[in-house]
Amino acid sequence: MEPLSPEREKELHDFENKLGVTFLNPNLLNQSLTHSSYGHEKSLPDNERLEFLGDAVLKLAATEYLYNKFPAYAEGDLTKIRATVISDETFARVGGKLGLGDMLLLSANEKKSGGQRRKSNLANAFEALIGALYLDGGLGKARDLIVDRLREEIETVSRAGYIRDYKSALQEYAQKHKQQLPHYRVIKETGPRHRRVFWIEVSVRGKKYGLGRGGNKKEAEQRAAAMALKGLKLEEKGVAPARGEKKEPVGLRGLISRVRKKIKLP
Repeated sequence: MEPLSPEREKELHDFENKLGVTFLNPNLLNQSLTHSSYGHEKSLPDNERLEFLGDAVLKLAATEYLYNKFPAYAEGDLTKIRATVISDETFARVGGKLGLGDMLLLSANEKKSGGQRRKSNLANAFEALIGALYLDGGLGKARDLIVDRLREEIETVSRAGYIRDYKSALQEYAQKHKQQLPHYRVIKETGPRHRRVFWIEVSVRGKKYGLGRGGNKKEAEQRAAAMALKGLKLEEKGVAPARGEKKEPVGLRGLISRVRKKIKLP
């Protein structure tokens, strides 16, 4: 680990004040803000392992908070709220509010391509920050920051009642209609290692109903499930081609077909 410059030490100290926390080991905080592109360029540890750890800590802390806050909620309701809150979309939004983009160490190319504002980078950095805080100060310290930063998101979801967990919704739909559970399959990966893009296809009863693209598998699965859910509901309503039209896939299934051709899949 290279020593921190006085300028970087000041940046990190100011950031700690903004977070309301103090790291015993500022190098951990710095590592959580080191993108893989910069790590590869400078031969330094990046934030990917901390991101892996932070993801688990976030789930545990959020689960505990939801369990205690909503004692009357059934397991299914708690799972849906958690899935909506513990998501890259939420983490990117929180990371943006914290100003993580301005703190990230990025390679020149990553910065030039908009890496400071890229949602996947913000989400990953937030998870890595939580992982670093857990290693530095333990679960209690990490939990305090998680609850502080996610409380508003949890309140919004529980009040509004909207759920973005399309995977659970699709599974419930399949079970309700006595169908086989959805099957997800990665059909293509593109982009460099530090900025992968995943294409995931979901099938129900052996038929392909949804295709999703995302910066990680969870995001791609959610998008595929959302498309599949809409497609199944259209099929249930009996949507079909107009009279005299060529009998090709229509609606969302047609869109799947066009997307598959676009990315050159059989």
